[in-house]
Amino acid sequence: MSSGLNKQVFTFLNKLVKNNNRDWFNENKDQYLLAHDKMIAFSDELLHLMKSHDEIETPTGKKALFRIYRDVRFSKDKSPYKNHFSGSFKRATQHLRGGYYFHIEPGNTLIACGFFQPNKEDLLRIRQEIANDAEPLRALINTPEFKKNFGSLEGDCLKTAPKGFDKEHPDIDLLRYKSYYVTARFTDEEALSPDFAKVISIKFQSLRPYLDYFSEVLTTDENGLPLV
Repeated sequence: MSSGLNKQVFTFLNKLVKNNNRDWFNENKDQYLLAHDKMIAFSDELLHLMKSHDEIETPTGKKALFRIYRDVRFSKDKSPYKNHFSGSFKRATQHLRGGYYFHIEPGNTLIACGFFQPNKEDLLRIRQEIANDAEPLRALINTPEFKKNFGSLEGDCLKTAPKGFDKEHPDIDLLRYKSYYVTARFTDEEALSPDFAKVISIKFQSLRPYLDYFSEVLTTDENGLPLV
């Protein structure tokens, strides 16, 4: 039976927002550890569901979670802790590209999937494929299921054409993207529902055609020959 996301996770995070300092955190470390244990349980549940429809390299829910400690070296905000829990699942093997991300935060719970800031080689290969034939990608992002679950593509875009591409290209709107990912957001009520992990898993599963498209692009050259 699904246990869902425990309310103690939100309770701790709401307190942390108001007390984001080391003294309070150290004095209430037991509350953090309890919330973290609940997040591990939720992450384990989600990982189990994800493995039923995709090959996931991440071994455990605990391994999927990111640290709550912020790197403040180059940030104006010196708050030592994140106001959220988050984690990601990596797909297995060189042939399965893309990743899954989940972010748990009161008032800002979301999931994301796809290709966030891909390296320059991958980005060039994606753009080459789009420039040659954008119809397969357009067909994927225009399906009713995609629009219902994720809306549209997200990611920063160039103001003009990428270097080496025609600014008058008919698919310049897709070529300008610097990342190719999607997100879905949830209310607190949705996040705290008993079947929330199942809801996330189903939404991620609906993106398999999207991930499979990019996986094929990134593991073949412009002539369709294997790269890996």
